[in-house]
Amino acid sequence: MNARWPRRGLYLLTPDLADTGQLLARVDEVLGDAALLQYRNKAADAALRREQAGALLALCRRHGVPLVINDDVALAAAIGADGVHLGEDDDDPSAARAWLRNDVLIGASCYDSIERAQRAVEAGVDYVAFGAYFPSPTKPHARRATPGLLRAAASLRVPRVAIGGITPDNAPSLIAAGADLVAVISGVFDAADPAAAARAYRDCFEA
Repeated sequence: MNARWPRRGLYLLTPDLADTGQLLARVDEVLGDAALLQYRNKAADAALRREQAGALLALCRRHGVPLVINDDVALAAAIGADGVHLGEDDDDPSAARAWLRNDVLIGASCYDSIERAQRAVEAGVDYVAFGAYFPSPTKPHARRATPGLLRAAASLRVPRVAIGGITPDNAPSLIAAGADLVAVISGVFDAADPAAAARAYRDCFEA
């Protein structure tokens, strides 16, 4: 991974919002406590995704936080995003790299499989993500991962991301197991005080 990429902290994922102004306002409130931001909007059409991703990239530049695009290599390349995150039904990482600059971050969802993580690293990804670790309102039927996967993936020598139902109360156990970043949507954006929630996640890495 390029040295300029943060290796530890809160990996913030955007909520699905059709109003770009509202999205920017909500992200701006918490972005200062994030190590990475991932743009993810499964409900948006291509035009809205392009509009929102471009606006978020400008916001991320002001905060000094890298922007990762979920599941869309072409969009990441088109706007000059800092990274792309790939699921199991997306482009192969080696194919994605052919689209992107060498310094663009590529991450992969590995769910509950160390074998998938090994293949992803061999294909050139910069980080691997495991989860869900706890019940998640975003993906209530997601496959469940164990803390042992984080420990096993240490040998891959890339940052490890934990995702799925993570709160400031349960995040420390995953960080102790080896999570370098914790990925969160509802834990921040559905909180009564999103800014305080983001700080609480950040503080888990400073304890």
